Amino acid sequence: MTNDSYLHREITEQPAALARFFDGERTHITRVVENLRRREISYVLIAARGSSDSAATYAKYIFGARLHRVVALAAPSLHTVYGEPPDMSRALVIAISQSGESTDILAVLQHAQRQGVPTLAITNRDGSALARAADEVILLHAGEEKSIAATKTYTCSLAAMALLAALWSGEKMRVEELLALPEKLSAALQAEDAARALAGDMVELDEWSVIGRGFNYCTALELSLKLKELAYVRAEPYSPADFLHGPFALVDQTFRALVIAPSGQVYANVTEFAEKLKREGARLMAISDRAEFLQLAETGLILPPNIPEWLSPLVAVVPGQLFALHLAAAKGYDVDHPRRLTKITRTL
Repeated sequence: MTNDSYLHREITEQPAALARFFDGERTHITRVVENLRRREISYVLIAARGSSDSAATYAKYIFGARLHRVVALAAPSLHTVYGEPPDMSRALVIAISQSGESTDILAVLQHAQRQGVPTLAITNRDGSALARAADEVILLHAGEEKSIAATKTYTCSLAAMALLAALWSGEKMRVEELLALPEKLSAALQAEDAARALAGDMVELDEWSVIGRGFNYCTALELSLKLKELAYVRAEPYSPADFLHGPFALVDQTFRALVIAPSGQVYANVTEFAEKLKREGARLMAISDRAEFLQLAETGLILPPNIPEWLSPLVAVVPGQLFALHLAAAKGYDVDHPRRLTKITRTL
């Protein structure tokens, strides 16, 4: 039964985990920001893998929009395989790892320290190798995550990026919007019955594209990963803009797309793209708070209303997590122990 799984419990724990993170780290991150303001920082370099890499993609948008700083994603193999670390002068180097034990992520941070640039670790494990190595540590306070697939550590990682950006920018209204998010996540969990029903209807489908743009490009990345690792679905993530540069040739009446379309500045663009897909015969599933978009799609999962677009990835991912969980269960898979995967992956 999915309700007895660790994964189900951890998905439903996300509102409480988020509230715990805000309580545990708000004051600390305020001090971190005060120190960072004293440094000459031109850009942010982030090292991450897996779900943490999806969170790093969110940071590209959140730090760009709130702080007007460029974010680059590190290439860890330059540090561990080639032995050619780049010049990181005037960067803030952030390493994200839920376990804090990824060898290649640690190597990026260690090379940054040798170059004398500030380093920040975001992890769920105090005392991990990453936490011991960094100048500053933001703990996720998610509690133990026993299921292999990351859920509550992912949303807390997004919250860490959002809170860091909001406090650094000095926009008090943004902080207040953040603190209201646990209630929004609780509302998003109400999509579970619909997610379970959709999973039963779609159990035979094994190929998807997952579409999201702007702030929710990270949601496309993360949900494609969840469909792969839990339900063994060949799911590929795209921005609508990237999809039109080649992959659009794939679209026919057998094409299935999961489209993330919350209200916001990219909503009109995503809607236009979805209409193009539908004209070519594609079958659409939506995650949206907009009734007209849900009607455009064949099926959909409803988001709670009035979520600021910059924070919508923390909420939009939840119905998708539930769908991936129930799709895996409908296929008869062990949702806590996907085949060939382990909780801590030590890549080089």
